[in-house]
Amino acid sequence: MGRVAGAFGVQGWIKVRAFTGRGDALGAFAHWVVETAEGWREVEVEEFEVHSKGLVARLAGCTDRTGAERLRGHGIAVPRAALGEAEEGTLYQVDLVGLEVVDGEGRSLGRVEEFLDAGAASVMVVKGGTERLIPFVADYVKAVDREARRITVDWKADYDA
Repeated sequence: MGRVAGAFGVQGWIKVRAFTGRGDALGAFAHWVVETAEGWREVEVEEFEVHSKGLVARLAGCTDRTGAERLRGHGIAVPRAALGEAEEGTLYQVDLVGLEVVDGEGRSLGRVEEFLDAGAASVMVVKGGTERLIPFVADYVKAVDREARRITVDWKADYDA
C-alpha cells in the first residue's frame, strides 16, 4: 500500500509514499505490516499525519532518525483482514496475486506473482514460461474473474519479444 520514502525529522518519524487512491487512507489503520531487513513484521502506528510535505508516521520501536533511515525504500502494507471486502467495482491487488492470467484465446500466460508501482499504473508481474510485465490498465486487462481465479488480458506473443 506504500513505501517508506525516508526519515522525517530526528525523532523516528518516516515519510510515506502511498500507492493507494487516497494516501491519507493509510492513517485509518492502527497497525501496518512493514518490510524490514529481517522480513515483514506487524508494527503499531503510534502517530500519522498529513503534513504539508506529504504523509508522515511514527511507528512503535522507531525512535530516532537512524532507525527511520534504515526503513527507507521498504514496503508498507496492512493486514489483509483489516481491509474487509472490496467495494463493488474495486479490487485489492493482494486478492489478485496467484490468479492465472490468460490471453483472449484462453492460453495461459502464467500467474500473478506481484504488482509493481510504475507511477501512472500498476504493473502485474506474471510468471509462467516467461516473465511478463503487464500494465494493469483497461487497454490490456479485459476481465477479472475472482471466482474462477482468472484474469483475461489482451496480450500478444510478439509483445514479449
